[in-house]
Amino acid sequence: MKSYNDAILPPATIGILGGGQLGQMMAFSAKQMGYKVGILDPTENSPAGQVSDFQIISDYDDENAVKQFAKKVDILTYEFENVDQDLIKKIKNDVFIPQKINELEITSNRIKEKFFLRDNQIPVVNFQAINNIDDLVNGVAKIGYQSILKSTEGGYDGHAQYDINNEKDLIEIKKKFDSGEWILEEKKKFQKEVSMMVVRNTDGKIHTFPLSENIHKNHILHKSIVPARVDNKVIKDATDIAKKIAERLDLIGILGIEFFLLDNGSLVVNELAPRPHNSGHYTIEACNISQFEAHIRSICNIDIPDIVLNNKSLMVNLLGEDLVNARNELPNKPNWHFHDYGKDKIKPARKMGHITLLGNNIENLLNDVNKLNH
Repeated sequence: MKSYNDAILPPATIGILGGGQLGQMMAFSAKQMGYKVGILDPTENSPAGQVSDFQIISDYDDENAVKQFAKKVDILTYEFENVDQDLIKKIKNDVFIPQKINELEITSNRIKEKFFLRDNQIPVVNFQAINNIDDLVNGVAKIGYQSILKSTEGGYDGHAQYDINNEKDLIEIKKKFDSGEWILEEKKKFQKEVSMMVVRNTDGKIHTFPLSENIHKNHILHKSIVPARVDNKVIKDATDIAKKIAERLDLIGILGIEFFLLDNGSLVVNELAPRPHNSGHYTIEACNISQFEAHIRSICNIDIPDIVLNNKSLMVNLLGEDLVNARNELPNKPNWHFHDYGKDKIKPARKMGHITLLGNNIENLLNDVNKLNH
């Protein structure tokens, strides 16, 4: 069994739990470096499986399949945080797992994540743990009607999230409220949403990527502009917070940190993602090293170069039929870096691909894609 001080060198086999687009782009980077890649995912011909050496088709909680997978690979990582943590603990003696289990435990549960941040003096919005209707009513009384109710586990891109803007919203949510673990968060007025990718090696060296300015639509990331159009103090504050989180988490691998930039110029952390992040896709073309290669280097204990932004960039998500529209535009867009994830079905609000544009003028880049999705 490898230790945390050993480098995992090609042609070792990297196993990825999850076969979506993040796993696909992780696999691209690993294959380019000479690694073999295996995928475990329940979807036959998954996006990541299409570009890897093999795929085990199985549910993530199938203990026999996961154990079989662990024996076929040299090192294990994941493309999403909601993996079966108990199962990960069971296979830790069968395969090298560089990422720490506490990282998963904290970031896969919004309550634990908020307490971790608050306990480490990292700014977050006011929040309340919610387990029943009484908690919900009391929580709204404390936080106010400008709040949002979220499931503590799972849920993404606006799923399992409910805005509470007035008494009518509260009455409607009470009618369909399921007891369980939820979190109520205060809504803060903010100027922008921004995010930063941070990566840390096993030797404790931390690298941060440029700050991204993110534009959402219906709770789904729509566009990312890099560098974010903010002043240098905001960039410094985000970098300091990112490094502090990486240290306190004992991070191995890449981590995405979402922030709200408040009207007074301060930052609060919205969410952590212990994996590559949608807002970091620009790094593939715009930086000297992508978030995906940085992750592979980190978990394999290979040095990471200092991060350099070579070009300003705009990343645009392609949701549902946006992909078809982009394909039709592609013949006349030589400046587009076009990514099609190869998903089997086009569905509304489903991330099907993305486009990255590079250039000196962000407004020109925005104009170049304004016909795609509004």
